[in-house]
Amino acid sequence: MARAFADLVAGETDPYADWSLPGWLYTDPEYFEVEMARVIRPSWQIVCHESDIADPGDWRSIDYIGESVIVVRGDDGAVRAFANVCRHRAMRLVEGHAGCAKKLVCPYHAWTYELDGRLSGVPMRRDYPALKLEDNGLAPVEVEIWRGFVFVRLEDDGGPSVAAMMAPYDAEIAPYRFEEMRRISDVRLRERAVNWKNVGDNYSDNLHIPVAHPGLTRLFGKSYAIEAQPWVDKMSGYLQDRPSEDFWERFYQTHLPHAPHLPDGNQRLWLYFKLWPNIAFDIYADQIDFMQWLPLTPTTCVLREMAFSLPDDRREMKLVRYANWRINRTVNTEDTWLIERVQQGMASATYTAGPIGASEVCLRSFARKIRAIIPEARQHRAPPPGWSRRVRGA
Repeated sequence: MARAFADLVAGETDPYADWSLPGWLYTDPEYFEVEMARVIRPSWQIVCHESDIADPGDWRSIDYIGESVIVVRGDDGAVRAFANVCRHRAMRLVEGHAGCAKKLVCPYHAWTYELDGRLSGVPMRRDYPALKLEDNGLAPVEVEIWRGFVFVRLEDDGGPSVAAMMAPYDAEIAPYRFEEMRRISDVRLRERAVNWKNVGDNYSDNLHIPVAHPGLTRLFGKSYAIEAQPWVDKMSGYLQDRPSEDFWERFYQTHLPHAPHLPDGNQRLWLYFKLWPNIAFDIYADQIDFMQWLPLTPTTCVLREMAFSLPDDRREMKLVRYANWRINRTVNTEDTWLIERVQQGMASATYTAGPIGASEVCLRSFARKIRAIIPEARQHRAPPPGWSRRVRGA
């Protein structure tokens, strides 16, 4: 993987740049397993905001690709992450998305762990003569805190940090004061009958906006723009002054209050960022929304969503946030209809890979990284079954 990342950073020419990822990558079980190992396990995943785990014992969890991870605030104030797995019989220690505990006690046999992961209590301790408490603490998971948000990754394969990936836009994001934000809606999970990449492709696709999203077109006019940095895509649009014919769009345009922390140029700007490989955050003057698309199977995934904002009790701000939700509920419905039908088309034997236009810079960037990490993704047809085992044995 180090060579693949080096090639990407160096900007090595991609001879397949004019082609999309082939359809078999969106349906094939063998490829899916390789992709989980090489792309998702080493990737950063957002869990929560630091304020969600403000006090010692506060924890949040995330479940994906067969793993469950706990992020917990220690008695010393440090934020740590661990596998949600007891070292005795693999029982999950906690259930749900959030909670608070003085110690992490296994509900199966009451093995007890401190908030720093140390194993501190074992019933019938003398029954385990070979057990060393110091060697059987909870399995640690790597943590990064970027602008107040807590990320974890299961494996380090040499890929960049969240801060490094977001560096090209750090100054642009700074005025939004992410570190001071607080949650305004809890985690929401929504399953989708599509491959996870299908969600991300659609999120960064600019050409479908004027075709399939009449509401966004009314709001943005012709201002919608995209660009791609090595590890993050940026999309943006400015709210038009012309009142929309839609009630909630017009309400939002008319009643969006001034955000004193933002420069004038950002007051009516909608920003969208997609962080490699499966995280998006939508930045508005009134709030920010996080979404990640977590793979379940080759043809299904789950959307994990959260919303945050700076504390603001103004009535007009609360109403505008509701209008924002109504607008984007329609957009999400439109996108779901699109991606489900694209997924169906990916299963067709008639489809291999499609051409990518020069303006589709975000799709080009994502496909390039996938092909660098998994060279077999360059093939328009699936290789014979067992190819991944042959690669490992080479």
